[in-house]
Amino acid sequence: MTISDPLSAGSPVKPATVPGGRARVTLQIIADRLLVSTATVSLALRGSPLVAEATRARVQQMAREMGYSYNRSAASLRTDRTNILGVGFHDITNPYFAELLAAIEETTTANGRSILLGTYGEDLARQDRVLGTLTEYRPDGMILCAAGGSTPDTFAHLIAAGVPIVQLSREITDSLDFVGSDDRHGTILAMEHLIGLGHRRIAFLCHNHRISTGANRYRGYCDVLARHGIAVDQSLVYAGHGTRENGSKGIQAVLDAPDPPTAAVCMNDLAAFGAMLGLRHRGREAGIDFSIIGCDDVQEASQWYPALTTIRNFQDEMGRTSAEFLISRIAEPDAPPRRLLLKPELVIRGTTTPPRR
Repeated sequence: MTISDPLSAGSPVKPATVPGGRARVTLQIIADRLLVSTATVSLALRGSPLVAEATRARVQQMAREMGYSYNRSAASLRTDRTNILGVGFHDITNPYFAELLAAIEETTTANGRSILLGTYGEDLARQDRVLGTLTEYRPDGMILCAAGGSTPDTFAHLIAAGVPIVQLSREITDSLDFVGSDDRHGTILAMEHLIGLGHRRIAFLCHNHRISTGANRYRGYCDVLARHGIAVDQSLVYAGHGTRENGSKGIQAVLDAPDPPTAAVCMNDLAAFGAMLGLRHRGREAGIDFSIIGCDDVQEASQWYPALTTIRNFQDEMGRTSAEFLISRIAEPDAPPRRLLLKPELVIRGTTTPPRR
């Protein structure tokens, strides 16, 4: 390769090509262009203080102009690290999980990692396929929120392959790191608030025993009823995934019970939003005619009218901590499993009120 004027922006540059004819700019090409060593280029692109600021700026500018991109595959072969963390979620349309993901991404970026996201709904077969695809990219570890119905065997192939895993929000085994909320305690807070207002007929909307969060929140519901000598009435328990649609269907179903409720605890905020809309279809309003409590405290909860009373689960801290746990697990693969349960808080807004007499 002939270079007539290595520092002239107008000089023709002929990058190497790969099969198929696609141009590939390498560190060597940039080094030849600037008459410096490849080591200098590598350090400059990483922002190393070992390279003079002026040289660093020249290298970075030239890399941008030539369209250089980091060859992560080649680097991973040298270091046995990809600096990619896999994230597997059953749902990303729920703002709760979007908020978790944002916290994970912020933390991983600050630690020099990138994330690769896979979603699989509540479908176990699809979860297997998605996690299989994620492993093909050789992530250094994974943060996973398991699909409903997952068991300890679900991740056995990943564990056998030596993939570090942190469970987030949903827990299926105590042999892996876990970061979540004390879901039973959260529902206890919600129920005690409603009983303190005078409610005795309290519904539970979107019960889902196939996930740990659902089972634990329902357990808190039953525990408080028992503590106050109130029997569980299955006509006030509506099963289903925590969606707006199921929240709307659920509230209307329990209102048709022979002895209808005056309040409802919902599996999550999405179900609570649906329940509020379902009440309006019946000519009733949360916070006036009926009490509703959600769970998660997504950003939207405070923006509804009336604003939603809910359980705050601190998803920013959950997401951030799960990423920190995974980075630690990658560094110390043989360390004992860690489990962090964050204490939720009740946030009282406008959707709870004493029962109408």
